[in-house]
Amino acid sequence: MSAKERIILGIDPGTNILGYGIIKAEGKKMSLIALGVIHLEKIEDHHLKLSKIFERCIELIEGFHPDELAIEAPFFGKNVQSMLKLGRAQGVAIAAALSRQIPVVEYAPRKIKQSITGNGAASKEQVAAMLQQTLKIPSSDMPSKLDATDGLAAAVCHFYQSNTAIGTGKSYSGWSSFLKDNPGRVK
Repeated sequence: MSAKERIILGIDPGTNILGYGIIKAEGKKMSLIALGVIHLEKIEDHHLKLSKIFERCIELIEGFHPDELAIEAPFFGKNVQSMLKLGRAQGVAIAAALSRQIPVVEYAPRKIKQSITGNGAASKEQVAAMLQQTLKIPSSDMPSKLDATDGLAAAVCHFYQSNTAIGTGKSYSGWSSFLKDNPGRVK
């Protein structure tokens, strides 16, 4: 693997369904490696769910060897118990990555949606459609659970945020200068 090539694992944490997406980043280009979900609905004991999350995240790490983990940060909701459980799920996924010395970056849900669609209030369906178009995913390969595309969105958001050619290195005076330097980004 070249110095500019890296694998990014994105995770949408959940205690019933955990979504993940894995991309390969090569310079300004990215390609889909895998996306899917980890089903936890049938496990009743919360601690056993956390154990399964850890085990499956380790399996993903050992199977795909990601260089970085991008994870969706829990959003603030009204149900404190749900937030606590979601935070634990996120913490276990982070611990799995850190146990293998993989750097972790958290992104707020609005930041991920903004990065993918340009709208921080976009629906899960809009995010999935934009990812399908951006990564040229055939309709037959699109997952039935949007948790998978949410995990993929975290990885793609991290790609956009960390790619100096796109995100951090250059500023533009307006759309015309951006389009001139990035003709393939807008269709």
